[in-house]
Amino acid sequence: MANTLLNQIVNIINAAVLAGVPLLLGTTGEIITEKSGHLNLGVEGLMYIGAAFGFAAGYYTNSEALALICAFLGGVLGSVLYAFLTVTLRANQNVTGLTLTVFGAGFANYIGDALINSTASKAVSLSAEVKAAFNPVSIPGLSALPIAGKLLFQYNMFVYLAVAIAILTGLYLNRTRTGLNLRAIGENAAAADAMGVRVTQYKYINIMLGGGICALGGAYIAIVTCGGTWIYNCVSGQGWIAVALVIFAGWSPYRALMGSLVFGGLSVIRFYLPGGYVPPAMLSMLPFVVTCVVLVVTSVRSARGGNQPAACGVNYYREER
Repeated sequence: MANTLLNQIVNIINAAVLAGVPLLLGTTGEIITEKSGHLNLGVEGLMYIGAAFGFAAGYYTNSEALALICAFLGGVLGSVLYAFLTVTLRANQNVTGLTLTVFGAGFANYIGDALINSTASKAVSLSAEVKAAFNPVSIPGLSALPIAGKLLFQYNMFVYLAVAIAILTGLYLNRTRTGLNLRAIGENAAAADAMGVRVTQYKYINIMLGGGICALGGAYIAIVTCGGTWIYNCVSGQGWIAVALVIFAGWSPYRALMGSLVFGGLSVIRFYLPGGYVPPAMLSMLPFVVTCVVLVVTSVRSARGGNQPAACGVNYYREER
C-alpha cells in the first residue's frame, strides 16, 4: 500500500514537471520583458507563434534543432513588432499585448490549417525521428535509480533546457552588470538613461529575448504535449497562466521553477484523482481558478509594496527626463 502511494506521488510529480515546462518558459520570458519596464500581455500569442514556427520547421526539415531555433526566432519576430510599437511609437502596452495575442492565435491556426490542407488526411504529424528526439533521455546509472531516477533523470531535453534557461536568467538578472542595468531601467528608465545606459537598446534586446523564450514554451506544447500532432488552439490559455505566474513568482526566475511545478500539478491532478468525487470539468478549471486567486492576493500585497518593477507598463519619454 505504501509503495503504491509512493509510486502515485512520484508519477504526479513527474507529470507536473512535464506540464509545467511551457509555463516555466512563458514565465521566464515575461520576467525578462517586465524587468525592462514593459508589460507584455501577448505571451499567449508569442507561444502560439512559437508553436506554429517550431512545428512547421520540424515538419518540413525533420530537424529538432531547427524546430527549436525557428520557434525562438518566431518569438523574436513577434517581439520586435511589440517593441517597435511600445518602445519606438510608445503605443499602449496593454492594448499592444492583447493585439499580439489575437494575432498569434490566428496566425498559428492559419499555419496549422495550411499544413493540414496540404495533406490528404485530416491530421498532420511530425516524423518519428523528430518525435523520438524529444523522448525522455536515459542517463546511465542515474535514470535507473529507484525514486530519484524518475523524479530527476527521466525527462526529455526540453525539461532540462527550460530549467537551465530559468537558472541562467536568474544569474543574468542578479549577477551581471547587464542584468543590473536592465533592472535599473525597469525601476527608473530616466535615471538609468542619465547614467549612460542605452535604454532603447536594452529594451529592444531584452523584449526580443523574452519573446523568444516564451515562444519555446509554445513549441513544447505543439511538439511534446500534443504528441507531435497539430491541434487547433493548442496553447489553450497557458500563456495567461504564465502572466499570472510572474506575479506568483515575485518576478524571480528561481521562484518560477516552483511556481510552474505547482501550476503544472494543478493541470494534471484530474488524471490521478479517483472518479466520482469532483466533476472533471471542475478540476479542469482549477488552474484558472487558482490563477484568479493569485491575482487577487498579490494585488493586495502590491498595495502594501510589491516586487513589480516600478516603471513596468509605463512608456519612457526621453524628452521628459
